Amino acid sequence: MSLKPNGLARAAVRFKPASFVGTFVALMMSALVVAACGVLLETSIRASVPAERYANAPVVAAADQSARVVADTVDGPEETAYPLPDTARVDAGLAAKAAQVPGAAAAVPDFTFPVRGGAPSGALTGHGWGSHVFTGTALSQGAAPHPGEVVLGADAARTAKTGVGDTVVLETADGRAAFRVSGLAEAGAGDLAEEGAGGGATAWFADAEASVLAGHPGKADAIAVMAEDGVGTDALAAAVGKTLTGSGAQTLTGDDRGEVEDHGLAYGKETLFAVGGSFGGIATLVAVFTAAGTVALSVGQRTREFALLRAVGATPRQIRRAVAAEALLVAPLAGLLGCLPGIGLAHWWFGQMQDRGAVPEAVGLHVSGFPLLAAVGVGLLTALGAGWAAGRRPARIKPGQALAEASVERLRPGVVRTVLGVAAVGGGSVLAGVAASAAGSDAANASLGVVMLFMLAVALLGPILARACAALFGLLLRGGGASASLAAANSRTNARRLASAITPIVLAMAFASTLVFMHTSESHVASEQLRDGITADHVVTNPAGLSADAADRAARVPGVDAAVSLLDTQVLVPVRGGGETSLQATATQGLSGSGARLAKVQDLDVREGGLDRVGPGRIAIDRTLATATDTGLGDKLPLYLPDGTKAAPEVVAVYGRGLGLPAVTMDRASLDGHVTSAFADTLLVSGGDAGPLGPLGEVTDASGYALAQNVDREFGAWANYMMAAVLGGFAAVAAVNTLVMTVLDRRRELRTLRLVGSTRRQVLRMLGWESLLVSAAGVALGTAIAMITLTPMMRGLTGEFPHVPPLLYAAFAATAAALALAAATLPARTALRDRGA
Repeated sequence: MSLKPNGLARAAVRFKPASFVGTFVALMMSALVVAACGVLLETSIRASVPAERYANAPVVAAADQSARVVADTVDGPEETAYPLPDTARVDAGLAAKAAQVPGAAAAVPDFTFPVRGGAPSGALTGHGWGSHVFTGTALSQGAAPHPGEVVLGADAARTAKTGVGDTVVLETADGRAAFRVSGLAEAGAGDLAEEGAGGGATAWFADAEASVLAGHPGKADAIAVMAEDGVGTDALAAAVGKTLTGSGAQTLTGDDRGEVEDHGLAYGKETLFAVGGSFGGIATLVAVFTAAGTVALSVGQRTREFALLRAVGATPRQIRRAVAAEALLVAPLAGLLGCLPGIGLAHWWFGQMQDRGAVPEAVGLHVSGFPLLAAVGVGLLTALGAGWAAGRRPARIKPGQALAEASVERLRPGVVRTVLGVAAVGGGSVLAGVAASAAGSDAANASLGVVMLFMLAVALLGPILARACAALFGLLLRGGGASASLAAANSRTNARRLASAITPIVLAMAFASTLVFMHTSESHVASEQLRDGITADHVVTNPAGLSADAADRAARVPGVDAAVSLLDTQVLVPVRGGGETSLQATATQGLSGSGARLAKVQDLDVREGGLDRVGPGRIAIDRTLATATDTGLGDKLPLYLPDGTKAAPEVVAVYGRGLGLPAVTMDRASLDGHVTSAFADTLLVSGGDAGPLGPLGEVTDASGYALAQNVDREFGAWANYMMAAVLGGFAAVAAVNTLVMTVLDRRRELRTLRLVGSTRRQVLRMLGWESLLVSAAGVALGTAIAMITLTPMMRGLTGEFPHVPPLLYAAFAATAAALALAAATLPARTALRDRGA
């Protein structure tokens, strides 16, 4: 069948453009969402950051900064990489091997680590002096450092009020020690790029002791290889790679060097992929789903026209061709116009993620023709498919039967549609049961299928559900007078029209409620656990990290019963979900002292075992993690430490507050050598006064600390609200669009009501009652789907029922009602003003 626009299609668009406005808007909004998510997805794949610290080192040898899991799939073994929470390091001795490579001018081991100055909040960034070869740092006074000496940057020297020959006391992972200032230096471009990590103050130590001071004896962050004049980067990289084969080091050039410097790139890619890929896939399905419904409604509204065309001799082929040609006339232009605001939405969304630190500033947004072409193509295929499905029956049945169906709505939906709808309900119910019996990611994944299947069921069984809602709410409308009774009768008689109006509201309510209330439920439980879990009287924090003896100093304060310092980090834990194994980044706290002392300042709600056994090779975990990993008391839990080192500690306690507090508790010594910062993040103190703790850092109480921790979760809240706004906003526009289409299609009916004696006010009141029925039914069905989805998900993730703030829910329902009322009455007022109606 040729899809070239025929005379019927051109005439329909030219003489009745209003009939296609709704379709145009739906397809344009669909292209907007698909284009925005597609641009973010492409950016996640192509994102890179230019090398800054290593800009002058053409080749860098570094460890793989990912942990990899190989899973068996139908296509064979498939490897998935997960970014490490901290830096994986290489043997510093590899520098000597790399330096012997032909064409290598020098090979320098690089070290970057935090250093505490003399002031309570003094923070510096430490490096090995050898890095000046590629960073451009140069001495302004004095000489290069030897062991026991340090070169200070201008800012550090000014803060410490010291000069060449003086002695400064600095604290590193190796402890507090006095260093002689051998020189002062002006930081080069490579070191200036790292200043943010240490507040602008830098210190350089002798390479011979830098790895020990960093807390990783014999290890380097990377090996920077300099090239001799005339040696190409590719040739040098190949030679270095061959020499270091089997060492575990990767040879990197170009922008790949930037990923070694900026670990935020890997997490930024994950965030962008989650938005553009995972959420984008859902958004695309919703967009297609909604646009298809609007196209089907537009075709269905012209059933009378198709019936007349059949009566005057039009063939089924001509009807089908006309519908397809209309799609070709409308969809491409709508898609192109939708791509422009889609690019704008992607730019704004990307900028917001950068402002919140989720994506590195150096990453740029990639916009190419691929996602835009996909957006236009998806819209065109949606229009063609929906138009073909909606126009199939008018084109197939006999002319006389077509005229009869155009006058009176069919009471029974098609058999195939009903069977598929019932199957969707059954599938959603089964998945809801699976989600209720699962935990963690399995519950979340199953719940996603629940909401999608129930939304599909609403679309397929829409007329049946609409008729049931009309009958139910019609009983309530009987007491509303003639207008309310007429609205109920109209809704029962025109169930298909009612279903087309209800479905987008159900969509908006279901998805917005699921995304928003998922976050409110998690936040509610996490806040309660954090508030109940911190039993300490004082909480001490320090931007530069706490000194190694902070807990001991606090314990000596009169009146203090217990003082425990905690190092916050993450470990990667293998979990099973959807039949596959993935690595879950899990919040972890490393404690100084005994678990029995921790129990005096932190109540983890221990369910099994005891914290007193936590020590080398023994950890405590949250019960949700225990369920997700199928691990119990006495079992070994395989995991990856922050730098990717494999470990399998024994589980000696299981507790219940791992959502508000870290889900893994281990001794501090087990993390030594596996984290960049050796300084604890938090000091919990029970008893005593806050005043004497002031020299250690900022002192607050448990409630103040809990408030600060909740602020740190703001990005997760913003991300969920943003996704809810995109999906809910799109569905809301679709709902308004559909209601306007249905009201404008009823102009003849409204004028007839006026001719038989109804007043303009009565007609508008009838439409108001109809819009109330539509919004009430949509909100009720959407809420039911959201609760069926959220309940097993939250039971699996938090062990609690969903937390729905009443005012927030009321705002959602009121918005749905207001949109429905405005979309029904405003176009009706215009229609009633025309031709003296």
